[in-house]
Amino acid sequence: EVIRRLLVEQVTGRVRWRESMEWMASEGGVTRFVEVGSGKVLTGMAKRIAPDAEALALNTAEELEAFAKSLV
Repeated sequence: EVIRRLLVEQVTGRVRWRESMEWMASEGGVTRFVEVGSGKVLTGMAKRIAPDAEALALNTAEELEAFAKSLV
């Protein structure tokens, strides 16, 4: 019963994405946000929420591979 209740809360509850991003940028020490997949919607939102952080969108396997290599 607990699992069922928690699952319902998770699926129907409010997404606190903005608050999470603000906390990560201000108190969590995060300086780079990376969106993997098609599109740049979340990257744009990240830039508005945390303008001092770097925000990247990786849309292709080649971009992801190049980014991964840059981390080493």
